[in-house]
Amino acid sequence: MGYDTIIKDGRWFDGAGSPSAIRHLGVSGDRVVAVSAEPLDETDCPNIVDAAGKWVMPGMIDMHTHYDIEVLQAPGLTESVRHGITTVILGSCSLSTVHASATDAGDLFGRVEAIPRQHVIAAVEGKTWKSAHEYVAALEELPLGPNLGAMIGHSDIRTALMGLDRATRKQVRPTASEQAAMEAALTEALDAGFVGMSAQQLLFDKLDGEVARSRTLPSTYARARERRRLNAILRRRRRVLQGGPDVTSPRSIAAMTFSSVGLFRRQLKTTLISAADLKANPLLVHLMGAITRVVNGLGGDFRWQHLPIPFEVYADGIDLVIFEEFGSGAAALHLADQVERNALMRDEAYRRRFRRDYDSKFGIRVWHRDFFDAEIVDCPDASVLGKTFGQVGVARGGLHPVDAFLDLVVEHGTKLRWRTTISNHRPEMLNKLSAHPGVQLGFSDAGAHLRNMAFYNFGLRFLHRVQRAEQAGTPFLTLERAVHRLTGELADWYGLDAGHLREGDRADVLIVDPSGLDDSLEAYAECPVPTYGNLPRMVNRNDRAVSAVFIGGRYVFGDGVPAEVLGTGRTGRFLRAGG
Repeated sequence: MGYDTIIKDGRWFDGAGSPSAIRHLGVSGDRVVAVSAEPLDETDCPNIVDAAGKWVMPGMIDMHTHYDIEVLQAPGLTESVRHGITTVILGSCSLSTVHASATDAGDLFGRVEAIPRQHVIAAVEGKTWKSAHEYVAALEELPLGPNLGAMIGHSDIRTALMGLDRATRKQVRPTASEQAAMEAALTEALDAGFVGMSAQQLLFDKLDGEVARSRTLPSTYARARERRRLNAILRRRRRVLQGGPDVTSPRSIAAMTFSSVGLFRRQLKTTLISAADLKANPLLVHLMGAITRVVNGLGGDFRWQHLPIPFEVYADGIDLVIFEEFGSGAAALHLADQVERNALMRDEAYRRRFRRDYDSKFGIRVWHRDFFDAEIVDCPDASVLGKTFGQVGVARGGLHPVDAFLDLVVEHGTKLRWRTTISNHRPEMLNKLSAHPGVQLGFSDAGAHLRNMAFYNFGLRFLHRVQRAEQAGTPFLTLERAVHRLTGELADWYGLDAGHLREGDRADVLIVDPSGLDDSLEAYAECPVPTYGNLPRMVNRNDRAVSAVFIGGRYVFGDGVPAEVLGTGRTGRFLRAGG
Protein backbone atom coordinates (compact mmCIF):
# COMPACT_ATOMS: atom_id res chain seq x y z
CA MET A 1 0.00 0.00 0.00
CA GLY A 2 1.19 3.50 -0.79
CA TYR A 3 0.80 6.32 1.70
CA ASP A 4 0.49 10.07 1.37
CA THR A 5 2.09 10.54 4.79
CA ILE A 6 3.89 8.27 7.23
CA ILE A 7 4.33 9.35 10.85
CA LYS A 8 6.89 7.04 12.37
CA ASP A 9 8.26 6.10 15.77
CA GLY A 10 5.93 8.34 17.81
CA ARG A 11 4.20 7.54 21.08
CA TRP A 12 0.70 6.95 19.75
CA PHE A 13 -2.53 7.76 21.61
CA ASP A 14 -5.73 6.49 20.02
CA GLY A 15 -8.09 8.99 21.70
CA ALA A 16 -10.09 6.21 23.33
CA GLY A 17 -7.94 5.96 26.44
CA SER A 18 -6.16 2.76 25.42
CA PRO A 19 -2.53 2.25 26.47
CA SER A 20 -0.14 4.31 24.38
CA ALA A 21 2.65 2.66 22.43
CA ILE A 22 5.34 3.38 19.85
CA ARG A 23 3.65 3.05 16.50
CA HIS A 24 3.95 3.97 12.84
CA LEU A 25 0.92 5.58 11.19
CA GLY A 26 0.09 5.58 7.50
CA VAL A 27 -2.24 8.21 6.09
CA SER A 28 -3.95 8.06 2.73
CA GLY A 29 -6.32 10.83 1.70
CA ASP A 30 -8.15 12.07 4.78
CA ARG A 31 -7.98 8.76 6.67
CA VAL A 32 -5.59 6.80 8.83
CA VAL A 33 -5.14 3.53 6.96
CA ALA A 34 -2.41 1.89 9.03
CA VAL A 35 -1.33 1.80 12.67
CA SER A 36 1.59 -0.57 12.90
CA ALA A 37 4.08 -1.74 15.49
CA GLU A 38 6.45 -2.43 12.59
CA PRO A 39 7.89 0.22 10.25
CA LEU A 40 5.79 0.92 7.18
CA ASP A 41 6.99 0.72 3.61
CA GLU A 42 8.18 4.27 2.79
CA THR A 43 8.54 3.65 -0.94
CA ASP A 44 7.19 6.60 -2.94
CA CYS A 45 5.71 8.20 0.19
CA PRO A 46 6.10 11.97 -0.35
CA ASN A 47 5.83 12.99 3.31
CA ILE A 48 7.62 11.13 6.07
CA VAL A 49 7.49 12.59 9.57
CA ASP A 50 9.94 11.39 12.21
CA ALA A 51 8.04 11.57 15.51
CA ALA A 52 10.60 9.82 17.68
CA GLY A 53 10.37 11.12 21.25
CA LYS A 54 7.07 12.84 20.50
CA TRP A 55 3.40 12.19 21.17
CA VAL A 56 1.11 11.42 18.24
CA MET A 57 -2.53 11.94 19.13
CA PRO A 58 -5.85 12.94 17.65
CA GLY A 59 -6.36 16.64 17.09
CA MET A 60 -8.09 18.19 20.08
CA ILE A 61 -11.69 19.39 20.22
CA ASP A 62 -12.80 22.79 21.52
CA MET A 63 -16.46 22.33 22.39
CA HIS A 64 -17.21 25.92 23.44
CA THR A 65 -16.18 28.69 21.06
CA HIS A 66 -17.56 31.93 19.63
CA TYR A 67 -15.87 31.68 16.25
CA ASP A 68 -19.23 32.31 14.53
CA ILE A 69 -18.04 35.74 13.33
CA GLU A 70 -14.35 35.10 12.67
CA VAL A 71 -14.95 31.94 10.65
CA LEU A 72 -16.84 33.96 8.03
CA GLN A 73 -13.80 36.14 7.26
CA ALA A 74 -10.76 34.20 8.45
CA PRO A 75 -11.84 30.54 8.25
CA GLY A 76 -8.37 29.17 8.93
CA LEU A 77 -8.93 29.92 12.66
CA THR A 78 -5.18 29.84 13.05
CA GLU A 79 -5.05 30.78 16.72
CA SER A 80 -6.68 27.50 17.67
CA VAL A 81 -5.10 25.29 15.02
CA ARG A 82 -1.58 26.33 16.04
CA HIS A 83 -2.22 24.77 19.47
CA GLY A 84 -3.50 21.45 18.16
CA ILE A 85 -7.25 22.14 17.96
CA THR A 86 -8.62 20.46 14.84
CA THR A 87 -12.37 20.58 15.59
CA VAL A 88 -14.35 23.48 17.06
CA ILE A 89 -18.03 23.80 17.93
CA LEU A 90 -19.77 27.07 17.08
CA GLY A 91 -23.02 28.53 18.41
CA SER A 92 -22.45 28.63 22.16
CA CYS A 93 -24.38 30.63 24.79
CA SER A 94 -27.58 30.90 22.68
CA LEU A 95 -25.70 32.86 19.98
CA SER A 96 -25.34 31.86 16.34
CA THR A 97 -25.45 33.61 12.98
CA VAL A 98 -27.91 31.35 11.20
CA HIS A 99 -31.11 33.43 11.35
CA ALA A 100 -30.47 36.87 12.87
CA SER A 101 -29.86 39.86 10.63
CA ALA A 102 -26.45 41.53 10.55
CA THR A 103 -27.54 44.38 12.83
CA ASP A 104 -29.22 42.04 15.28
CA ALA A 105 -26.12 39.83 15.29
CA GLY A 106 -24.07 42.91 16.14
CA ASP A 107 -26.35 43.61 19.09
CA LEU A 108 -26.23 39.98 20.23
CA PHE A 109 -22.48 39.40 19.95
CA GLY A 110 -20.95 42.85 20.40
CA ARG A 111 -21.15 43.42 24.14
CA VAL A 112 -21.75 39.89 25.39
CA GLU A 113 -18.71 38.45 23.64
CA ALA A 114 -16.65 41.66 23.42
CA ILE A 115 -16.35 41.47 19.64
CA PRO A 116 -16.54 45.00 18.21
CA ARG A 117 -20.11 45.45 16.99
CA GLN A 118 -19.18 47.08 13.68
CA HIS A 119 -17.06 44.09 12.73
CA VAL A 120 -19.85 41.65 13.61
CA ILE A 121 -22.20 43.56 11.31
CA ALA A 122 -19.62 43.70 8.51
CA ALA A 123 -19.05 39.94 8.70
CA VAL A 124 -22.72 38.96 8.71
CA GLU A 125 -24.23 41.51 6.34
CA GLY A 126 -23.04 39.56 3.31
CA LYS A 127 -24.82 36.37 4.42
CA THR A 128 -26.25 34.28 1.63
CA TRP A 129 -28.21 31.86 3.81
CA LYS A 130 -31.70 31.88 5.29
CA SER A 131 -31.77 28.42 6.85
CA ALA A 132 -29.49 26.06 8.70
CA HIS A 133 -28.99 23.89 5.61
CA GLU A 134 -27.98 26.94 3.59
CA TYR A 135 -25.69 28.06 6.44
CA VAL A 136 -23.90 24.72 6.39
CA ALA A 137 -23.55 24.92 2.62
CA ALA A 138 -22.07 28.42 2.95
CA LEU A 139 -19.56 27.22 5.54
CA GLU A 140 -18.52 24.34 3.32
CA GLU A 141 -17.73 26.81 0.54
CA LEU A 142 -15.14 28.48 2.79
CA PRO A 143 -11.48 27.39 3.02
CA LEU A 144 -12.03 25.95 6.49
CA GLY A 145 -8.98 25.23 8.60
CA PRO A 146 -10.38 23.06 11.39
CA ASN A 147 -13.51 20.96 11.29
CA LEU A 148 -16.70 22.59 12.53
CA GLY A 149 -19.62 21.36 14.58
CA ALA A 150 -22.45 23.71 15.50
CA MET A 151 -25.19 24.52 17.97
CA ILE A 152 -28.19 26.55 16.94
CA GLY A 153 -28.64 29.51 19.28
CA HIS A 154 -31.98 29.98 21.04
CA SER A 155 -31.42 33.75 21.09
CA ASP A 156 -30.66 33.67 17.37
CA ILE A 157 -33.94 31.90 16.59
CA ARG A 158 -35.99 34.02 19.00
CA THR A 159 -34.61 37.29 17.65
CA ALA A 160 -35.23 36.39 14.02
CA LEU A 161 -38.79 35.21 14.58
CA MET A 162 -40.02 37.70 17.20
CA GLY A 163 -37.87 40.75 16.49
CA LEU A 164 -35.19 41.83 18.94
CA ASP A 165 -37.41 44.30 20.79
CA ARG A 166 -40.29 41.87 21.40
CA ALA A 167 -37.89 39.01 22.12
CA THR A 168 -36.43 40.98 25.04
CA ARG A 169 -39.58 42.10 26.83
CA LYS A 170 -40.75 40.22 29.93
CA GLN A 171 -44.44 40.68 29.24
CA VAL A 172 -44.24 39.38 25.65
CA ARG A 173 -44.66 35.71 24.89
CA PRO A 174 -44.30 34.19 21.43
CA THR A 175 -47.55 33.74 19.55
CA ALA A 176 -48.61 30.23 18.61
CA SER A 177 -47.24 30.74 15.11
CA GLU A 178 -43.94 32.13 16.45
CA GLN A 179 -43.58 29.17 18.80
CA ALA A 180 -44.24 26.77 15.95
CA ALA A 181 -41.71 28.61 13.80
CA MET A 182 -39.04 28.34 16.52
CA GLU A 183 -39.67 24.62 16.79
CA ALA A 184 -39.46 24.29 13.01
CA ALA A 185 -36.18 26.22 12.95
CA LEU A 186 -34.69 23.95 15.61
CA THR A 187 -35.86 20.82 13.79
CA GLU A 188 -34.40 22.09 10.52
CA ALA A 189 -31.04 22.78 12.21
CA LEU A 190 -30.94 19.26 13.64
CA ASP A 191 -31.79 17.89 10.19
CA ALA A 192 -28.82 19.87 8.86
CA GLY A 193 -26.52 18.11 11.34
CA PHE A 194 -26.30 20.57 14.22
CA VAL A 195 -25.32 18.87 17.46
CA GLY A 196 -28.06 20.63 19.43
CA MET A 197 -29.23 23.97 20.76
CA SER A 198 -27.58 26.44 23.10
CA ALA A 199 -29.68 28.44 25.54
CA GLN A 200 -28.80 31.04 28.14
CA GLN A 201 -30.39 32.17 31.40
CA LEU A 202 -27.38 34.07 32.76
CA LEU A 203 -28.51 37.61 33.56
CA PHE A 204 -25.28 39.58 33.25
CA ASP A 205 -24.91 39.02 29.50
CA LYS A 206 -26.19 42.33 28.07
CA LEU A 207 -27.08 43.44 24.56
CA ASP A 208 -25.30 46.09 22.51
CA GLY A 209 -26.80 48.60 20.08
CA GLU A 210 -29.82 50.85 20.54
CA VAL A 211 -32.89 48.64 20.03
CA ALA A 212 -32.55 46.67 23.28
CA ARG A 213 -29.36 48.02 24.81
CA SER A 214 -28.50 46.57 28.23
CA ARG A 215 -31.35 44.07 28.17
CA THR A 216 -30.33 40.48 28.73
CA LEU A 217 -30.12 37.93 25.92
CA PRO A 218 -33.42 36.97 24.26
CA SER A 219 -33.32 33.38 25.54
CA THR A 220 -33.43 34.67 29.14
CA TYR A 221 -36.99 35.90 28.48
CA ALA A 222 -38.27 32.46 27.44
CA ARG A 223 -40.87 30.96 29.77
CA ALA A 224 -40.91 27.34 30.92
CA ARG A 225 -43.40 26.23 28.26
CA GLU A 226 -41.27 27.55 25.41
CA ARG A 227 -38.16 25.88 26.78
CA ARG A 228 -39.96 22.57 27.38
CA ARG A 229 -41.25 22.41 23.81
CA LEU A 230 -37.81 23.05 22.35
CA ASN A 231 -36.19 20.59 24.75
CA ALA A 232 -38.73 17.96 23.73
CA ILE A 233 -37.39 18.13 20.18
CA LEU A 234 -33.84 17.67 21.45
CA ARG A 235 -34.97 14.67 23.51
CA ARG A 236 -36.64 13.00 20.54
CA ARG A 237 -33.58 13.52 18.38
CA ARG A 238 -31.09 12.64 21.15
CA ARG A 239 -29.26 15.92 20.62
CA VAL A 240 -27.58 18.26 23.09
CA LEU A 241 -28.83 21.18 25.16
CA GLN A 242 -26.00 23.52 26.10
CA GLY A 243 -27.14 25.94 28.79
CA GLY A 244 -26.03 28.67 31.10
CA PRO A 245 -28.25 28.91 34.20
CA ASP A 246 -28.81 32.09 36.16
CA VAL A 247 -26.16 31.48 38.82
CA THR A 248 -28.01 33.69 41.30
CA SER A 249 -31.14 31.54 41.07
CA PRO A 250 -31.23 28.01 42.57
CA ARG A 251 -34.48 27.53 40.66
CA SER A 252 -32.77 28.22 37.32
CA ILE A 253 -29.87 25.91 38.15
CA ALA A 254 -32.25 23.13 39.22
CA ALA A 255 -34.47 23.54 36.16
CA MET A 256 -31.59 23.30 33.71
CA THR A 257 -29.77 20.44 35.45
CA PHE A 258 -32.79 18.25 36.18
CA SER A 259 -34.14 18.74 32.66
CA SER A 260 -31.61 16.05 31.74
CA VAL A 261 -33.39 13.42 33.84
CA GLY A 262 -35.21 10.78 31.83
CA LEU A 263 -37.87 9.60 34.27
CA PHE A 264 -40.93 8.56 32.20
CA ARG A 265 -39.37 10.22 29.13
CA ARG A 266 -36.17 10.21 27.15
CA GLN A 267 -33.17 11.72 28.86
CA LEU A 268 -31.88 15.02 27.54
CA LYS A 269 -28.17 15.31 26.89
CA THR A 270 -27.34 18.46 28.82
CA THR A 271 -24.10 20.38 29.29
CA LEU A 272 -24.02 23.51 31.42
CA ILE A 273 -21.68 26.44 31.95
CA SER A 274 -19.64 25.95 33.99
CA ALA A 275 -17.76 23.93 36.57
CA ALA A 276 -15.33 26.35 38.17
CA ASP A 277 -13.59 26.77 41.49
CA LEU A 278 -14.74 30.34 42.06
CA LYS A 279 -12.76 32.56 44.40
CA ALA A 280 -16.02 34.30 45.23
CA ASN A 281 -17.79 31.06 46.22
CA PRO A 282 -15.24 28.38 47.21
CA LEU A 283 -17.89 25.91 48.40
CA LEU A 284 -19.91 25.95 45.18
CA VAL A 285 -17.56 23.56 43.40
CA HIS A 286 -18.49 20.78 45.84
CA LEU A 287 -22.19 21.32 45.14
CA MET A 288 -21.57 20.90 41.41
CA GLY A 289 -20.21 17.40 41.91
CA ALA A 290 -23.19 16.44 44.06
CA ILE A 291 -25.63 17.76 41.45
CA THR A 292 -23.96 15.67 38.75
CA ARG A 293 -24.16 12.47 40.78
CA VAL A 294 -27.85 13.02 41.60
CA VAL A 295 -28.93 13.96 38.08
CA ASN A 296 -27.07 11.12 36.36
CA GLY A 297 -28.11 8.73 39.12
CA LEU A 298 -31.74 9.50 38.23
CA GLY A 299 -31.12 8.61 34.60
CA GLY A 300 -29.84 11.88 33.18
CA ASP A 301 -26.96 12.43 30.80
CA PHE A 302 -25.50 15.57 32.31
CA ARG A 303 -22.09 17.27 32.10
CA TRP A 304 -20.58 20.52 33.33
CA GLN A 305 -18.23 22.42 31.01
CA HIS A 306 -14.89 23.30 32.54
CA LEU A 307 -11.81 25.29 31.60
CA PRO A 308 -9.01 23.05 32.96
CA ILE A 309 -6.62 25.94 33.70
CA PRO A 310 -6.72 29.06 35.90
CA PHE A 311 -9.33 31.55 34.64
CA GLU A 312 -7.19 34.68 34.40
CA VAL A 313 -8.74 37.75 32.79
CA TYR A 314 -7.39 41.11 31.66
CA ALA A 315 -9.29 44.37 31.26
CA ASP A 316 -8.81 47.77 29.69
CA GLY A 317 -10.31 50.21 32.17
CA ILE A 318 -13.81 49.09 33.14
CA ASP A 319 -14.43 47.15 29.91
CA LEU A 320 -14.91 43.66 31.32
CA VAL A 321 -18.02 41.49 31.42
CA ILE A 322 -17.72 40.76 35.16
CA PHE A 323 -18.94 44.29 35.90
CA GLU A 324 -22.26 43.39 34.26
CA GLU A 325 -23.22 41.18 37.21
CA PHE A 326 -24.08 44.08 39.54
CA GLY A 327 -26.05 47.26 39.01
CA SER A 328 -23.40 49.96 39.25
CA GLY A 329 -21.02 48.14 36.93
CA ALA A 330 -23.75 47.52 34.36
CA ALA A 331 -24.76 51.20 34.58
CA ALA A 332 -21.28 52.28 33.48
CA LEU A 333 -21.11 49.76 30.64
CA HIS A 334 -24.55 50.84 29.47
CA LEU A 335 -23.04 54.19 28.46
CA ALA A 336 -21.25 53.86 25.14
CA ASP A 337 -20.23 57.52 25.14
CA GLN A 338 -16.94 57.92 27.02
CA VAL A 339 -17.69 61.47 28.18
CA GLU A 340 -21.00 60.38 29.71
CA ARG A 341 -19.37 57.35 31.28
CA ASN A 342 -16.62 59.42 32.88
CA ALA A 343 -19.17 61.88 34.22
CA LEU A 344 -21.03 59.01 35.84
CA MET A 345 -17.88 57.57 37.40
CA ARG A 346 -16.98 60.96 38.88
CA ASP A 347 -20.39 61.32 40.53
CA GLU A 348 -20.25 60.72 44.29
CA ALA A 349 -23.72 59.17 44.44
CA TYR A 350 -22.68 56.67 41.80
CA ARG A 351 -19.49 55.91 43.70
CA ARG A 352 -21.44 55.22 46.88
CA ARG A 353 -23.59 52.78 44.92
CA PHE A 354 -20.51 51.09 43.45
CA ARG A 355 -18.94 50.79 46.91
CA ARG A 356 -22.09 49.16 48.26
CA ASP A 357 -22.11 46.65 45.39
CA TYR A 358 -18.42 45.98 45.89
CA ASP A 359 -18.70 45.47 49.64
CA SER A 360 -21.69 43.14 49.35
CA LYS A 361 -20.29 39.65 49.78
CA PHE A 362 -23.59 37.75 49.95
CA GLY A 363 -25.08 35.58 47.25
CA ILE A 364 -23.59 33.65 44.36
CA ARG A 365 -21.40 35.77 42.13
CA VAL A 366 -18.62 35.26 39.59
CA TRP A 367 -16.19 38.06 40.44
CA HIS A 368 -14.55 37.95 43.87
CA ARG A 369 -14.88 41.76 44.13
CA ASP A 370 -11.46 42.23 45.66
CA PHE A 371 -9.42 45.08 44.18
CA PHE A 372 -6.49 43.95 46.30
CA ASP A 373 -6.49 40.98 43.94
CA ALA A 374 -6.30 42.99 40.72
CA GLU A 375 -2.83 43.89 39.45
CA ILE A 376 -2.17 46.87 37.17
CA VAL A 377 -0.01 45.76 34.24
CA ASP A 378 -0.04 48.86 32.03
CA CYS A 379 -0.78 52.53 32.66
CA PRO A 380 0.60 55.92 31.59
CA ASP A 381 1.24 56.54 35.30
CA ALA A 382 4.29 54.34 35.87
CA SER A 383 4.03 54.72 39.64
CA VAL A 384 1.06 52.33 39.80
CA LEU A 385 2.52 49.53 37.66
CA GLY A 386 2.70 46.20 39.44
CA LYS A 387 0.41 47.38 42.22
CA THR A 388 -3.15 46.39 42.98
CA PHE A 389 -5.94 48.95 43.10
CA GLY A 390 -6.17 48.30 46.81
CA GLN A 391 -2.49 49.15 47.24
CA VAL A 392 -2.94 52.31 45.19
CA GLY A 393 -5.78 53.33 47.49
CA VAL A 394 -3.62 52.79 50.57
CA ALA A 395 -0.77 54.79 49.02
CA ARG A 396 -3.20 57.63 48.25
CA GLY A 397 -4.14 58.21 51.84
CA GLY A 398 -6.43 55.27 52.48
CA LEU A 399 -8.84 55.64 49.56
CA HIS A 400 -11.49 52.96 49.23
CA PRO A 401 -10.32 50.48 46.55
CA VAL A 402 -13.35 51.37 44.43
CA ASP A 403 -12.37 55.05 44.44
CA ALA A 404 -8.78 54.20 43.55
CA PHE A 405 -10.05 52.10 40.64
CA LEU A 406 -12.53 54.69 39.36
CA ASP A 407 -10.00 57.52 39.68
CA LEU A 408 -7.56 55.64 37.46
CA VAL A 409 -10.26 54.64 34.95
CA VAL A 410 -11.48 58.25 34.63
CA GLU A 411 -7.93 59.53 34.24
CA HIS A 412 -6.57 56.93 31.84
CA GLY A 413 -9.56 55.13 30.29
CA THR A 414 -8.65 52.03 28.31
CA LYS A 415 -4.93 52.81 28.63
CA LEU A 416 -5.24 51.37 32.13
CA ARG A 417 -4.78 47.61 31.86
CA TRP A 418 -5.08 45.16 34.74
CA ARG A 419 -5.56 41.48 35.47
CA THR A 420 -7.03 39.10 38.01
CA THR A 421 -7.79 35.40 38.36
CA ILE A 422 -11.47 34.71 38.90
CA SER A 423 -11.48 30.95 39.35
CA ASN A 424 -9.55 27.67 39.10
CA HIS A 425 -6.80 29.10 41.29
CA ARG A 426 -6.38 26.09 43.62
CA PRO A 427 -4.34 23.34 41.89
CA GLU A 428 -5.81 20.53 43.98
CA MET A 429 -9.36 21.51 43.06
CA LEU A 430 -8.37 22.03 39.43
CA ASN A 431 -7.06 18.46 39.32
CA LYS A 432 -10.24 17.08 40.90
CA LEU A 433 -12.44 18.87 38.38
CA SER A 434 -10.24 17.80 35.46
CA ALA A 435 -10.62 14.14 36.45
CA HIS A 436 -14.34 14.25 37.29
CA PRO A 437 -16.45 12.08 34.95
CA GLY A 438 -19.28 14.62 35.05
CA VAL A 439 -17.07 17.37 33.65
CA GLN A 440 -16.15 18.13 30.03
CA LEU A 441 -12.86 19.89 29.30
CA GLY A 442 -12.87 22.97 27.10
CA PHE A 443 -14.90 26.16 27.54
CA SER A 444 -12.18 28.31 25.94
CA ASP A 445 -14.53 31.00 24.54
CA ALA A 446 -12.13 31.11 21.58
CA GLY A 447 -12.89 33.94 19.20
CA ALA A 448 -14.48 36.15 21.87
CA HIS A 449 -13.31 38.51 24.64
CA LEU A 450 -10.37 39.38 22.43
CA ARG A 451 -8.77 41.82 24.89
CA ASN A 452 -9.73 39.93 28.01
CA MET A 453 -8.37 36.41 27.88
CA ALA A 454 -6.53 33.80 25.83
CA PHE A 455 -7.22 30.13 26.39
CA TYR A 456 -6.50 28.89 22.86
CA ASN A 457 -3.84 26.51 24.23
CA PHE A 458 -5.90 25.15 27.15
CA GLY A 459 -5.34 21.57 25.96
CA LEU A 460 -1.57 21.88 25.91
CA ARG A 461 -1.56 23.52 29.33
CA PHE A 462 -3.70 20.69 30.67
CA LEU A 463 -1.34 18.06 29.22
CA HIS A 464 1.58 19.91 30.78
CA ARG A 465 -0.06 19.72 34.20
CA VAL A 466 -0.79 16.01 33.77
CA GLN A 467 2.80 15.38 32.65
CA ARG A 468 4.22 17.39 35.55
CA ALA A 469 2.09 15.53 38.09
CA GLU A 470 3.19 12.20 36.63
CA GLN A 471 6.85 13.18 36.79
CA ALA A 472 6.43 14.31 40.40
CA GLY A 473 4.92 10.96 41.37
CA THR A 474 1.52 12.50 42.14
CA PRO A 475 -0.58 11.62 39.08
CA PHE A 476 -4.25 12.54 39.00
CA LEU A 477 -4.84 11.19 35.47
CA THR A 478 -2.88 8.98 33.11
CA LEU A 479 -1.70 10.67 29.93
CA GLU A 480 -3.90 8.29 27.94
CA ARG A 481 -6.97 9.34 29.91
CA ALA A 482 -6.00 13.01 29.62
CA VAL A 483 -5.77 12.75 25.83
CA HIS A 484 -9.10 10.92 25.77
CA ARG A 485 -10.75 13.71 27.74
CA LEU A 486 -9.62 16.29 25.16
CA THR A 487 -10.49 14.20 22.11
CA GLY A 488 -12.52 11.02 21.85
CA GLU A 489 -14.64 11.55 24.95
CA LEU A 490 -15.98 14.83 23.57
CA ALA A 491 -16.41 13.52 20.01
CA ASP A 492 -18.40 10.52 21.19
CA TRP A 493 -20.68 12.56 23.48
CA TYR A 494 -21.46 15.17 20.82
CA GLY A 495 -21.76 12.55 18.08
CA LEU A 496 -18.98 13.86 15.83
CA ASP A 497 -16.61 11.99 13.54
CA ALA A 498 -13.47 13.24 15.24
CA GLY A 499 -11.26 12.69 18.25
CA HIS A 500 -9.90 9.21 17.46
CA LEU A 501 -6.76 8.04 15.73
CA ARG A 502 -7.23 4.41 14.73
CA GLU A 503 -7.33 2.68 11.37
CA GLY A 504 -10.25 4.13 9.43
CA ASP A 505 -10.49 7.30 11.51
CA ARG A 506 -10.15 10.83 10.18
CA ALA A 507 -6.52 11.88 9.85
CA ASP A 508 -6.75 14.85 12.21
CA VAL A 509 -3.40 14.49 13.92
CA LEU A 510 -1.47 16.45 16.53
CA ILE A 511 2.22 15.79 17.13
CA VAL A 512 3.39 17.18 20.48
CA ASP A 513 6.99 17.60 21.57
CA PRO A 514 6.72 16.94 25.33
CA SER A 515 9.94 18.87 25.95
CA GLY A 516 8.07 21.97 24.75
CA LEU A 517 5.42 21.62 27.45
CA ASP A 518 6.81 24.17 29.87
CA ASP A 519 6.04 27.48 31.55
CA SER A 520 6.05 29.31 28.21
CA LEU A 521 2.51 27.97 27.83
CA GLU A 522 1.39 30.62 30.33
CA ALA A 523 3.21 33.60 28.77
CA TYR A 524 1.31 36.72 27.78
CA ALA A 525 1.18 37.65 24.09
CA GLU A 526 -0.81 39.83 21.71
CA CYS A 527 -1.37 39.71 17.97
CA PRO A 528 -3.46 42.01 15.72
CA VAL A 529 -6.61 40.67 14.08
CA PRO A 530 -6.64 41.92 10.47
CA THR A 531 -10.36 41.30 9.99
CA TYR A 532 -11.14 43.39 13.11
CA GLY A 533 -9.21 46.47 12.10
CA ASN A 534 -5.95 45.07 13.53
CA LEU A 535 -7.37 45.06 17.05
CA PRO A 536 -4.63 43.62 19.29
CA ARG A 537 -5.96 40.31 20.54
CA MET A 538 -4.65 38.31 23.48
CA VAL A 539 -3.15 35.07 22.15
CA ASN A 540 -0.83 32.25 23.22
CA ARG A 541 2.65 31.71 21.82
CA ASN A 542 4.38 28.49 22.83
CA ASP A 543 5.30 27.03 19.48
CA ARG A 544 7.91 24.54 20.71
CA ALA A 545 5.12 22.32 21.99
CA VAL A 546 3.43 21.62 18.64
CA SER A 547 5.63 19.97 16.04
CA ALA A 548 2.88 19.33 13.50
CA VAL A 549 -0.86 19.50 12.97
CA PHE A 550 -2.68 17.61 10.22
CA ILE A 551 -6.36 18.14 9.36
CA GLY A 552 -8.04 15.77 6.95
CA GLY A 553 -4.64 14.25 6.22
CA ARG A 554 -3.06 17.57 5.19
CA TYR A 555 -0.25 19.29 7.04
CA VAL A 556 -1.51 22.70 8.22
CA PHE A 557 0.78 23.91 11.00
CA GLY A 558 4.04 23.16 12.74
CA ASP A 559 6.89 24.71 14.68
CA GLY A 560 5.15 28.08 14.81
CA VAL A 561 4.52 28.42 11.09
CA PRO A 562 1.20 27.89 9.28
CA ALA A 563 1.26 25.94 6.04
CA GLU A 564 0.23 27.82 2.92
CA VAL A 565 -2.97 25.79 2.69
CA LEU A 566 -4.29 26.93 6.08
CA GLY A 567 -7.07 29.41 5.42
CA THR A 568 -6.62 29.29 1.65
CA GLY A 569 -7.61 25.70 0.87
CA ARG A 570 -10.29 23.68 2.64
CA THR A 571 -8.80 21.12 5.03
CA GLY A 572 -11.65 20.91 7.56
CA ARG A 573 -15.31 20.25 6.97
CA PHE A 574 -18.64 20.64 8.68
CA LEU A 575 -19.15 17.59 10.88
CA ARG A 576 -22.78 16.54 11.06
CA ALA A 577 -23.94 15.07 14.34
CA GLY A 578 -24.23 11.32 14.01
CA GLY A 579 -22.61 11.45 10.59
